[in-house]
Amino acid sequence: MKTIFALMILLSVFATNASSQELNPGDMAPEFVTLADDGSSWDLKDYVGKKFIVVYFYPAAMTGGCTKQACAYRDFKTEISSANAVVVGVSGDNVEGLALFKKANDLNFTLLSDADGSIAKKFGVPTREGGSITREIGGHDFDLVRGVTASRWTFIIDKAGKIVYKNTEVDATKDTQQILEFIKNNS
Repeated sequence: MKTIFALMILLSVFATNASSQELNPGDMAPEFVTLADDGSSWDLKDYVGKKFIVVYFYPAAMTGGCTKQACAYRDFKTEISSANAVVVGVSGDNVEGLALFKKANDLNFTLLSDADGSIAKKFGVPTREGGSITREIGGHDFDLVRGVTASRWTFIIDKAGKIVYKNTEVDATKDTQQILEFIKNNS
């Protein structure tokens, strides 16, 4: 019985590790298609080959650090575009929550829904259970629901589709400056 139990534990650990591969600079970015904040389909392959693609994972829309990070990307939109880059934010929030987050903060870039955590898993980004929060927006209360809560990680994908930058210890207030510096030094 102990042997069977130990074997089951080993298999579950192996299955967990095998299903989620951590990506590093030099690896090809995984392909993915998901829903954007406006409900449209967003496919990574439509952007590869055109610009640098900044893919930043954040825990939850309408929360402190995530709002600071998103607003910094908003505020540096001109500099990011001048560096020949496009930004997408990825979280476990549903599309409706992303649309509210975008509108409430006047965000000028695309937010992507990863409610089942499949994109985070492809990138090796740790996730934990989702949740919901209630926020007042325009005098009305809204429940923002997320299927998973992703860790705050940032990647940059080059025009060839390779990951060229990875930050697993993102400071929400410095992320934008760090990616801009990296792109400018590696263009």
